[in-house]
Amino acid sequence: MRYEKLQNICIQHQIGVLLTAHHADDQAELFILRLSRNSGVLGLAGMALATQLFATHGISNSILLVRPLLDFSKQDLYKICEEGKQQWVEDPTNQNTIFARNRIRMSLGNLSSCIFKSELQAVISACRMTRVYVDQICCSLVNQSVTVMPEGYAIIDLSILNPSKVLDICLSKFVTLLLQFISQRQRPVRGSAQKLLLDYIRMFPCKSSFTAAGCYLCPSPSSKGTKLLICCSVNSTLPMKMMKSFYAAASFNEKLKVSSDLTQIIENGRSYLNKMVFLNTSDKIHFLNTKSSESILSEAKCVKILSESTHTSICSLQKNEHEKFQLKTKTLPDNGSCKVVELVNNVKQLHQGQIGHFMDRFLVSWEFVSGGCCGCVFGQYSVMEVRHMVDDDWLYLSKLSKSENLCSDFVKVSAREALRVLKSIPVAARRSLPVLVNPKGQILSIPNIGFSICPCLKVSAKFNPRVPLGGGYSSFL
Repeated sequence: MRYEKLQNICIQHQIGVLLTAHHADDQAELFILRLSRNSGVLGLAGMALATQLFATHGISNSILLVRPLLDFSKQDLYKICEEGKQQWVEDPTNQNTIFARNRIRMSLGNLSSCIFKSELQAVISACRMTRVYVDQICCSLVNQSVTVMPEGYAIIDLSILNPSKVLDICLSKFVTLLLQFISQRQRPVRGSAQKLLLDYIRMFPCKSSFTAAGCYLCPSPSSKGTKLLICCSVNSTLPMKMMKSFYAAASFNEKLKVSSDLTQIIENGRSYLNKMVFLNTSDKIHFLNTKSSESILSEAKCVKILSESTHTSICSLQKNEHEKFQLKTKTLPDNGSCKVVELVNNVKQLHQGQIGHFMDRFLVSWEFVSGGCCGCVFGQYSVMEVRHMVDDDWLYLSKLSKSENLCSDFVKVSAREALRVLKSIPVAARRSLPVLVNPKGQILSIPNIGFSICPCLKVSAKFNPRVPLGGGYSSFL
């Protein structure tokens, strides 16, 4: 919520780069906090130096979030402010031990030796390097083996991916990136479901289907199981409705007016990272085969990143906070106030001249234009509804293409062409295509396959995910 508010301010003032003052102590607190929740190495890597933030809805540019002070301690910042005679604000809630981060901060303050602090930062750095390495491997796998189609689904070439040769941690991140991209939801697959998903991906040739994280996976048609199809699942329990609102057509091309140097900065950062990671030999990348937070700490001790005393202190912090976390979870009262409610805007109506972001995946707009035909009765509508495609829609198109009495020549030709295009789209992927209907439920247009009920009706549906493939979930600097 904080980042969303900050991002809204950046968009309002056309700011493209946001700097925050997170420091090394914040990173250490986050490490212990996630350690107590049994995070893996990717979570223990903590905050990235730079990452991209994407709007929760809409079509605005991303914001580049940079944390330039991660290598400075809080004490360093105090000294800088004091010497520069700069005032600062202390949050009074920082002393409240009801918050886990505050308890951890106070516990870390009691372990103030230079050796402990430097070794703790060293293990965090090792985790960050591992995450960077995994990100680069995943990026390479995506570029080599994944094809994203304009109808909103992806195809993985399993023969190129060769998943049986990919490390668990890299394959898991690879699949997570794809599922998050197709579903446009950040929720990753975890636990036993993650193991089942990895086992499924490693089956070659693929012969069955699988549903996970709002996505449907199955063999790609005519591939004999050598290619895997990933599409958005309309049978998911997640809401499949118009997400959050619409934008005036004039705003479609609006972008943040930031320095043209920003793109070059990002590309330079990626290039530097590629060189930095692959100049290191693989034996310097730690924790690739660890399965738990305990095994990460044990390996860090074995490779001399942590001394025995620091290892013992960190394990003690982890145990204390883990017990408090478990106790808090068990004692929550069983009533309605504890239920997590996902707020979703259920509005599905789209007015003429507006742009809707359907399922965070398609930018949809429509308008009536004069001169297409005479006496068009569909021009009376000022609003349409958008829903995903259903099986009855295919049957309806088939009926229109053959009808001699109910349809004009334009409708028959449009329906026949739509059916021809539809044959090239896998059945599973068709179901997530947007369909425009009038308030009575009559189909007016299926823009992705070129169907329209009237030449006066101009509809556009462009596959434009809110968060691009691999974006927003991993660092590149």
